[in-house]
Amino acid sequence: MTHLYLVPTPIGNLADITYRAVEVLNSVDLILCEDTRTSGKLLKHYEISKPLQSYHQHNEHKVSEDLVRRMQNGEVMALITDAGTPAISDPGFLLTRECIQAGIEIESLPGATAFVPALVNSGLPSEKFVFEGFLPHKKGRQTRLKFLAEEERTIVFYESPHRLIKSLTQLQEYLGDRNASVSRELSKMHEETVRGTLKELIEYYQDHTLKGEIVLIVEGKRKK
Repeated sequence: MTHLYLVPTPIGNLADITYRAVEVLNSVDLILCEDTRTSGKLLKHYEISKPLQSYHQHNEHKVSEDLVRRMQNGEVMALITDAGTPAISDPGFLLTRECIQAGIEIESLPGATAFVPALVNSGLPSEKFVFEGFLPHKKGRQTRLKFLAEEERTIVFYESPHRLIKSLTQLQEYLGDRNASVSRELSKMHEETVRGTLKELIEYYQDHTLKGEIVLIVEGKRKK
């Protein structure tokens, strides 16, 4: 019997959850979530009434051992995040690894992930790509940018609104003026994707206020 389910949740529009995900969340003994208040809104919308426990980057090292022990004793749990698929730039990897080492079965459901719609909507090649997530904020940032300058596959980043122009500027500096796209508020009312060169995107966002989570797609190094 599967003791841990990894369940994707909507990245914006509450309708973007699968029937199976709702069934699983209704069937488990405990739902682990980053923020019980955020997840509580989704669960209330689908009339899911199950015990909740916080599981996030600040406590995962402390609570994972106890959670594994409880699953070994028969409890069935589901792990969700505030939005998207667990372990993709969100907590989930540590608990998954601990469960595997303890011989606990894991089932990962397919579902919402922010970078997939942003990638296919970018107009950039998507048959081969690399997911970078968030760039290092300080230590190792320049080293990573220099490394990515040679990457020939399309590159996928996550970014926050207040760091976007900085990242676009540094990407142009280290990678050259490549084609790119910026997607924000995916699946929400004010969803927007802006496409252009890195230079054009820098100029655009100097005059436009940004809100919401951002997926940045950048063209890979062109083959000579």
